[in-house]
Amino acid sequence: MSNFEFLKKDNRYRVFTDACIEAEKLMNVSYSATVTFTRKALELAVKWVYANDGELRMPPQINLASLIRGKKFRDIIPYNMSGLLSYIQQLGNKAVHSERIVKREEAVLSLRNLFSFTTWIDYSYSEDYSDVEFDESILGENDKIVKVQSEKDELSKQLAEINKKLEELSNENQTLRKENEEKRKVNEKEREYKIDEISEAQTRERYIDLVIENEGWIIGKNCIPEVEILGIPTPSGKGKADYVLYGDNGKPLAVIEAKKIDIDPRIAKNQVKEYADALEKQYGTRPVIFFTNGLDYYIWDDTDYAERKVSSIYSKKDLEKLVFKRRNKTRLKNIMIKDSITNRAYQKEAIIRVAEALESRRRKMLLVMATGSGKTRTAASIVDVLTRHNWVKNILFLADRTALVKQARDSFKEYLPNLSLCNLLDNKDDVNSRMIFSTYPTMMNAIDEAKDKKGNRIFTSGHFDLIIVDESHRSIYKKYQAIFDYFDANLLGLTATPKSEIDKNTYKIFELEDDNPTFAYELDEAIKQGYLVHYGKPLDVGLKIVRDGLKYSELNEEEKEEFEETFDGEEKEEISSEEVNTTLFNRDTVDLVIKTLMNNGLKVEGGDKLGKTIIFAVNQKHANFIVERFNKLYPEYRGKFAEAIYYNIKFVDNMIAQFKDKNSYPQIAVSVDMLDTGIDVPEILNLVFFKKIRSKAKFWQMIGRGTRLCKDLFGPRIDKERFLIFDCYKNFEFFEVNGDGKEVKNSKSVSENIFGAKIEIIKSLQHLKYQEKPFIEYRDKLISEVILDILGINENRFDVRMKGAIVDKYKKLDKYEALDEKDVKEIKDVVAPLVIYEESDELAKRFDYLIYTIENAYLQNKSFLKAKNKVKETAESLSELGTLPKVLEKRQLIMDIQKDEFWNNINIFQLEEIRNELRELIRLLDKLATKIYYTDFKDEIVDYSEHESAGEFKIINQLVNYNKRVERYLEDFKNNDVIKRLKNNLPLSLNDIKYLEKILWDELGTKEEYTETYGKIPLLKMISKIIGMDRDAVEKEFSEFLSDENLNSNQINFVRHIVDYIAQNGSIDKEKLQEFPIVNKFGGVGELFKNKTDVLIEIIGAVEKVNGRFEHISQESGFSSN
Repeated sequence: MSNFEFLKKDNRYRVFTDACIEAEKLMNVSYSATVTFTRKALELAVKWVYANDGELRMPPQINLASLIRGKKFRDIIPYNMSGLLSYIQQLGNKAVHSERIVKREEAVLSLRNLFSFTTWIDYSYSEDYSDVEFDESILGENDKIVKVQSEKDELSKQLAEINKKLEELSNENQTLRKENEEKRKVNEKEREYKIDEISEAQTRERYIDLVIENEGWIIGKNCIPEVEILGIPTPSGKGKADYVLYGDNGKPLAVIEAKKIDIDPRIAKNQVKEYADALEKQYGTRPVIFFTNGLDYYIWDDTDYAERKVSSIYSKKDLEKLVFKRRNKTRLKNIMIKDSITNRAYQKEAIIRVAEALESRRRKMLLVMATGSGKTRTAASIVDVLTRHNWVKNILFLADRTALVKQARDSFKEYLPNLSLCNLLDNKDDVNSRMIFSTYPTMMNAIDEAKDKKGNRIFTSGHFDLIIVDESHRSIYKKYQAIFDYFDANLLGLTATPKSEIDKNTYKIFELEDDNPTFAYELDEAIKQGYLVHYGKPLDVGLKIVRDGLKYSELNEEEKEEFEETFDGEEKEEISSEEVNTTLFNRDTVDLVIKTLMNNGLKVEGGDKLGKTIIFAVNQKHANFIVERFNKLYPEYRGKFAEAIYYNIKFVDNMIAQFKDKNSYPQIAVSVDMLDTGIDVPEILNLVFFKKIRSKAKFWQMIGRGTRLCKDLFGPRIDKERFLIFDCYKNFEFFEVNGDGKEVKNSKSVSENIFGAKIEIIKSLQHLKYQEKPFIEYRDKLISEVILDILGINENRFDVRMKGAIVDKYKKLDKYEALDEKDVKEIKDVVAPLVIYEESDELAKRFDYLIYTIENAYLQNKSFLKAKNKVKETAESLSELGTLPKVLEKRQLIMDIQKDEFWNNINIFQLEEIRNELRELIRLLDKLATKIYYTDFKDEIVDYSEHESAGEFKIINQLVNYNKRVERYLEDFKNNDVIKRLKNNLPLSLNDIKYLEKILWDELGTKEEYTETYGKIPLLKMISKIIGMDRDAVEKEFSEFLSDENLNSNQINFVRHIVDYIAQNGSIDKEKLQEFPIVNKFGGVGELFKNKTDVLIEIIGAVEKVNGRFEHISQESGFSSN
């Protein structure tokens, strides 16, 4: 007797009937064998459906996971069947690929789910369907019957042969397949089918077991369910923990409390704490606490942190690592920072700020550091400190460009040679390394795909202890939120965007107050301190055609003739400025920019060669055209001096490496997005903004390409002191008027947009005025499509599992009875990004979205003029392809759409007709690709001037007469040996002082002019005030305080202010010390150093030593310094 006996009545089912019956018989042999063969039987049954239903086609990958996830397959099975089949597949996989012990009730449930599916097959395709029920009582018990291995091997062989035959059958018997398809559709209308309620309920209950197993735990071995706990404050003194996870030493690593799926798991917090207390008393080690309802998971490591939401239970290795850190990590007080990695005061302060944040149990930190100030070095030093103190073991570094990932890995290899590193984009590296470098999409894939030798996931939710995000801003977190939700790690964000320009939501992500990052060291400060160079005033290069476009009426006769020839057959009277350098490329426009750069750009090698330069181009065609024109203008460089650099150029990484090499060509890199951020080339002297920029973050990043110092660039001891920016698109003017720029929003996928639009329409059709049959039927159709889309989401994806509760909620039909705004927002924000439409025709999908947008506007009585015009333009474009049979077939509709009167009385059903009838034709428009024009109109530079406002780095000198002459001399002759020795805090001789007196009191003016201008300030002190003191020299005087491990970050910040002031002014009056903001915050220097007064005395002594150098020189020389 078998539950699957009913299948024998139909000879067509024979290919999977025996497999189902054999799987059931194996209950007498092995529950593991049962679920394994149940999975095989399911695969045969599913393939039978594919082979016999005309609506289905075998996917490219013919495996069970692909088959049950196929969209068409999901469309035809009951909406709540998908979870049952996934359970069979996942449990079967576990039984085959792991040492997992399968329980009887799991094997029974797997068979029950198979029974549900096979009864659905019978319901759909049989001539005489009758309802049957699953009978658990007839199932055998383990080990009652012994089946020899040879019999099982023979069965497997037979199943393999059937498998192959079914795959071949899917392409045969097309008539029979079509008949079966029609039969199924008729039966669906005339018969009633309902999934076994026990199957659905138990599948949900068992889900948490699978989650635990997915993390590598073996239930019954190192994961023990229902563990009795003694010493609990209950009448019996006993309790039962749902699960206890054990380490290899037999001690508990974690205790888990599971609540029902519809209950907030946080109500178990105190209950599971009592279990943890009791287990700690019993074993001498405190387990980590988890509580869950199978959808939401919380971790509570109550020795260190409050509870927080996580994506899953920790794996064994992650729990062992957490327990190790708990026992072995040391306080981040008095940390030793290696000068070999970071030796600048501000870098050390950043590291101390991060350490203090971690000590105060903050888990997210944001560092704002100007491009070129050493963000990567600082991050490496933080990693060094945290690994030495056992706060972190595994680290993930994320960047948005392949080149940036490689550059970061190379830097860390230099700074931390003993740390194992892996560039995830390079297959040669070991993914088990301590530190992983990756782009966001690569890591998204690796989470699901990277497995160890046992088949377990490598990148588990607790794998990383620290994630470093290069160039942190809101769009990254929004687009790749799933990564940050999945990994339970401390987060360190790095950005060069000024703190006042950072999006408020970015601060919110890092749980910080607005404009108050963990640490900030900005461009103006770095320039003042001599760590970066400035660009002075950007050069506006005003090109007439770029700014105004082309107007036929304004052209001369010869140019009008060229205009007519170029745009022959097109009714064009002008070309907008937006089209210039996008679809129209004008030779003279590009030539003028190149010549301006070559004539006025900063040069090296005694002025013979243009310095390293980046030209930021609009698009790839623009970049190629710029290089083409450069080679025409300067053929003597034989095509090597300028190169286009963008993503789909072969060996582009090698090209970037050559550009970074100061002794190698290209000298000019024409970049399309690749060099906007993160690339370190200190030799860059010129930047050309040959495109419009509207993102403030990108604007600052692009400026940052030129700010790095470069020693001896112009010859021995002649360093880089500035760089030039040529702005062809008035970008600086834009950011003065529009300080925050325009938000560059993340573009949603077309699938996400379509799904969201359907939800909006469903919501709109709830209105009372649409409660008529045609509207109700259309709404029901959309709801069915939406639910099928949700059921089609791959539940094994890590980002889907984290949103399981919300995804499951909207699989139910009753949720759509009356959607509210909260529902719509939740579906669009959480569910829509997970939906993927498998259709490959991107243009058809875009057309779907366009029509859905109009439908929704129509239902809400809103204007849809812009979208309507796009549809009319599409119809006009299709009209040009009228000789194609498919277009000719829809002639009347295409012609009607172009008429205004057609739209006057449009309704939603006509819109659906347009969508359904034309969507398949849209791909034909590829034949009408956008035309590109190359022209030779005369252009001119109408404005070439220094931009008057250069932000915070504008150099303004309003001093006149004597002091202007002094300052100009000291600037022009700053490399003079005497002035350099004074700046570097080196001893001056009597002759040196005489030389300075002669210059200032004889050649530049008189001693009286000096006294009138500067009063009684001693000569050397005045000069030092203008030229400042070399920062390295100042830091040398205060190095013992800057590196003092016993000072806190506020005290080091005080010393840093002293260094900054002296570097800027050459000395500091002691009264100034009380004026620093950090001192005011604490109410005085004494309060700031109340526990370190001895150190304060030494700091003041160092200040007096620096100030006293002028008096010491004066006394030795016998000269009065004034």
